[in-house]
Amino acid sequence: MIATGCLVQWYEIDMFEEYLDSLVKSIGEQKDKVKIDMCLVTNQDLEKVSDEVDMLTYIMEKYVRLCNQYKLKGYDITYSIKDELYTIADYRRDFNEKYSELVDILFWGESDMLVPSQAIETILSLHEAVKEQTPKYLGFFSTCKMWDDSWKPLEHPKLTDLPRDAHAWYGTRCYMDYDKMEEINSDTESPHIESTYNYKFNGCGLVMSSELVRSGVNIPKCVFFTHEDTALMNKMLTLFGNNQIPLYIVKNILLVHNREHPKKRKYVQDEVGDDINEQRKSNDWYKVASEMSKLNAYNFMKQGRNFNWKDVWEQVQ
Repeated sequence: MIATGCLVQWYEIDMFEEYLDSLVKSIGEQKDKVKIDMCLVTNQDLEKVSDEVDMLTYIMEKYVRLCNQYKLKGYDITYSIKDELYTIADYRRDFNEKYSELVDILFWGESDMLVPSQAIETILSLHEAVKEQTPKYLGFFSTCKMWDDSWKPLEHPKLTDLPRDAHAWYGTRCYMDYDKMEEINSDTESPHIESTYNYKFNGCGLVMSSELVRSGVNIPKCVFFTHEDTALMNKMLTLFGNNQIPLYIVKNILLVHNREHPKKRKYVQDEVGDDINEQRKSNDWYKVASEMSKLNAYNFMKQGRNFNWKDVWEQVQ
């Protein structure tokens, strides 16, 4: 079985529907093989909700309605709402811990992610093919054209030779809809899977065997905000080195990560900037927290004190 989990910050609610729709399309008739976990965070310690209307009530009602819509159709959905400060690192750590005891495969979702229709069947088939020889493994689908050549092994074959342009339709800063993704994947008759020990991945759509997590590979608690994917990789390298755990790359199936989705940071009060990236970084705490969490992700295995939210607030103030 697969468990797939997604954290939804309250300002992501209007794009969450696209992610959920793409996921259930990929699940299809295999409802009994997939557990879906969703968590909405309504906390406002970081971003504040616009006070034009009662937006938080709208957000929670929409979230519950969407989850119940598919629950009533027979999908195995567990959903929750948290009002404390709870980040992607916190959620993914807890998701791994919980579901690695319940299923065979873990599949990280994101609210700005589109799941290709072939994804669930491909993950199940991959696991069946490798579970005896390499029960501990990672998996990743192909990406759009990325920032630099170090990502080329992960780029989709139809996109990798296009000019590098973040704002082009195939770039990291452009929105791609579900139909365009499916068009790119439409001539894939069977998955082309390559294996490597040159680890390169991010958290959006990351696949891992539960056996890997049960062996001790998870996000260290000191990683409290961003760079949780890097922290998981470094934890794995600390335990297993760089030639024990294969990374299986599904080269000919594109999974979309809409990093600058036009609906990504809706209803946030007093943010400034011309795009999603500028709006997020206009918050002083964001740059400090991201850098401190990043330092923890790279240094948790070394002697020295780790940073935490208290350090963030002290520096900002």
